[in-house]
Amino acid sequence: MAKETSVKYVDTKVTCACGNTFTVKSNHDTLHIEVCNKCHPAFTGEQGKTKSKAGAIDKFNRKYGLNKEEI
Repeated sequence: MAKETSVKYVDTKVTCACGNTFTVKSNHDTLHIEVCNKCHPAFTGEQGKTKSKAGAIDKFNRKYGLNKEEI
């Protein structure tokens, strides 16, 4: 077996694009990431607005010339 095949894990400083930094174990000295738990929409609760079904129904009715009174 080769003697140099084992990977050396070191404390790695991770830097996010939002400016958040934290430390993990890795075989790299530093890591740069685009999103983390401080800025990812799934963690922050800012996943975007969902469209209301009422608006979609009104759009459909306008598109096909249907009026609520006729239905």
